[in-house]
Amino acid sequence: MTRIFALLAAAAALVPGTSLAETLYVSNERGDSITVIDAATMKPVATWPTGGRPRGIAVSRDGKYLFVCASNDHAVQVIDRATGKVVADLPSGEDPEQFFPSRDGKLLFVANEDNAALTAIDVAARTVAFQVDVGKEPEGVAQSPDGRWLVVTSEDGNLVNWIDLGTRTMVEGMETALRPRHVEFTADGKSLWIAAEVGGVVQIADVDSRRVTETVRFAPPGVKDYQVLPCGIRFTPDGRTAVVALGRANTIALVDVASRKVRAYVPVGKRVWHLAVSGDGTRAYTANGLSDDVSVVDLAAAKVIATVPAGAGPWGAALAP
Repeated sequence: MTRIFALLAAAAALVPGTSLAETLYVSNERGDSITVIDAATMKPVATWPTGGRPRGIAVSRDGKYLFVCASNDHAVQVIDRATGKVVADLPSGEDPEQFFPSRDGKLLFVANEDNAALTAIDVAARTVAFQVDVGKEPEGVAQSPDGRWLVVTSEDGNLVNWIDLGTRTMVEGMETALRPRHVEFTADGKSLWIAAEVGGVVQIADVDSRRVTETVRFAPPGVKDYQVLPCGIRFTPDGRTAVVALGRANTIALVDVASRKVRAYVPVGKRVWHLAVSGDGTRAYTANGLSDDVSVVDLAAAKVIATVPAGAGPWGAALAP
């Protein structure tokens, strides 16, 4: 009987869609590289060179490519997942930091930190489709689930800029707490979660009114207030939990989405900025920029189950089957 269970467990590891069947890609900001990690073994399997200072990272909607912001090269690089080779440099504008692949996969929406603009790149044509001026130091980018809104944070202006994609114009700059760095829409499109790094909070805005309605505060045990610097946010696939990276607090917070209450804190590596959540919602993977590693977190148990070495200065994380 024990052998049967072992065989079943081994077979489950091969089922697509589980956390064990996924590949994690981590951008190493100081290492000019991407670390490729096998989620099943929780071991690095490859290191791919990139342009200078890679930060924002995502898998293309069709799963064939990896996009990464090579900030010092002023480009978004396209990497073939099968070979690990850079196959194109997309014209992103100056100092791209984060981006969002459009819901239909045709465009990349890129925040250009140095020239206060949002650049939309036509992926197939590899050309700039349009640009929109936004506030100073744009960073976080997200598109609403219905495709209507594109939101871009302005760190310097303490704003979230709302762009109507139908008209390609900015219609409002919504005030936030200090230095908003990252934004995520809930799956139903009703709420926008905003990580205000220096403000030390996550704010929740109502999409219909475009107004902040709630604020989530954090108090990890043994951590000074000034170390709590919210950045990356990801939701579990069931939409019930928000996983929030708290920067130099070296901790992530698991927030119950319905109640807006923190249900657990999990200590991870040093200076956790961004993270990814497995497709089955069982794990989170955190990019730890000062300890040069990735923490693998069991979300149900709220504990780290492995620490995986990465390159120098892990910044972003993306998962794919």
